[in-house]
Amino acid sequence: MLARLSHVRNWIFDLDNTLYPARSNLFARIDKRMTRFVADLLGVDDAEAFQVQKAYFLGHGTTLAGLMANHHVDPHEFLAYVHDIEMDVLEEDAPLAAAIARLPGRKLVFTNGDKPYALKVLDRLGLGGSFEAVHDLHAMNLVPKPAASAYQELCEAWDIDPAQSLFVEDMARNLAPAKAIGMTTVWVDNGSEQAPEVDRSFIDFTTADLSAWLHHVLEAE
Repeated sequence: MLARLSHVRNWIFDLDNTLYPARSNLFARIDKRMTRFVADLLGVDDAEAFQVQKAYFLGHGTTLAGLMANHHVDPHEFLAYVHDIEMDVLEEDAPLAAAIARLPGRKLVFTNGDKPYALKVLDRLGLGGSFEAVHDLHAMNLVPKPAASAYQELCEAWDIDPAQSLFVEDMARNLAPAKAIGMTTVWVDNGSEQAPEVDRSFIDFTTADLSAWLHHVLEAE
């Protein structure tokens, strides 16, 4: 184990574009469904709906949070609609599963999606038995990352000491609150980041390939 990570007892992973490559474009299918949902809700064309969708994402953390705040959208209805997609672009990732299995301590998924969707993705990746728990949007009381409360509720729900934890995310801005409470942070820089460039001093490690990085960490002396 890499000496800098010998303190880690809790390995926490985001789901989308983190546990599978962004190049698979699975989230593009969800993105398209979100645009269609907004267009139907507001009675606008796809171009305007897309602008609204992204404004809500940047301003509220997720499109759903913006829709709930401004249009009282039912979160269960929205999530069921946007996650009604085929997952044929995902493949089993045996090397990643093997690396996660070797990590010492607890392993959890921390996602702004919901648990039923997360479980389908994990099964498709061959990671169905890799994690102790999925902490989803409902467990955050529908207040998503990067809200500080989401991280506090994760730690309280699973008795996690942030100082003994590592969090892996593809959205750099979602790592800042984790670092603020003492977590070690890993940014999966794979092109999925949609926020403008910001100060990223809160990032401890950066990788474009999570599986390769984990294997490197495990094999380091």
